Amino acid sequence: MRRALILFPAVWLALFLLVPLAIVLVIALATPTTAVPPFTLAFDSGNFRGLVADGFYVRAFGQSFYVAAVATVLCLLIGYPMAFAISRAPADWRAGLLAMVVLPFWTGFLLRLTAWIGLLKEDGWVNAVLGAVGVPGAPFQLLYTPGAMYVGIAYCYLPFMILPLYARLAARDVALEEAAADLGASPFAVFRRVTWKLSLPGVVAGLLLVFIPAMGEFVIPELLGGPAAETLGRVLWAEFFANRDWPAASALAVAMLLVLLPPAAWWQWRRAQKP
Repeated sequence: MRRALILFPAVWLALFLLVPLAIVLVIALATPTTAVPPFTLAFDSGNFRGLVADGFYVRAFGQSFYVAAVATVLCLLIGYPMAFAISRAPADWRAGLLAMVVLPFWTGFLLRLTAWIGLLKEDGWVNAVLGAVGVPGAPFQLLYTPGAMYVGIAYCYLPFMILPLYARLAARDVALEEAAADLGASPFAVFRRVTWKLSLPGVVAGLLLVFIPAMGEFVIPELLGGPAAETLGRVLWAEFFANRDWPAASALAVAMLLVLLPPAAWWQWRRAQKP
């Protein structure tokens, strides 16, 4: 029975993770052609060398890393107080508050982004409110800017930060904080030396859950970021569908995976080492 339970997820991962990854790797080592499909199975490592030699791909990696890092920090700054407040709320309230956190998932992803377009466009609600209160210079160019992209990513991925943080904060021993306060520690010292350290596993889990998908995000930069947001997701789409250079796109996807996997694997290994 135990082997059967292990066999099912192993077969699932092999079919839907390892096999597609192997196919992408084979295409990444192929030679681009104008045929259908647009590659031939001839070994060519130049696709990977081109990622380093071509400054366009290097800039895309750098911009994606920067965008993902800024959005992740933004989610942490917003999500930590929310998770802390939910963990300190009365027990009867927590289920409802958590439901409000995941409520956006009940609406389609594209529909939510379309709503942000309506809010941020020049004649949208945000500019209307700013003009109504007399802010000088309104209406502003809010849509198709880096700020709109960060807002969109933070809005869409904020629950992935709040949920692991809440799970860790709700499980902490509040008596440790009370003991530190009784011994004369200031509220900030209690947070820094007790609460923050107890919540670190949730912080790291939230950082990974937000940063990894944000690194390869395509839809949000495409709809909110404008033409200047040349992130990896947009470059991958362009290489696959516009340029039809499948080997270069596959090499880029494999390279991105090689960058993102080690931090997640290290964190899982570190957690496994703890008793």
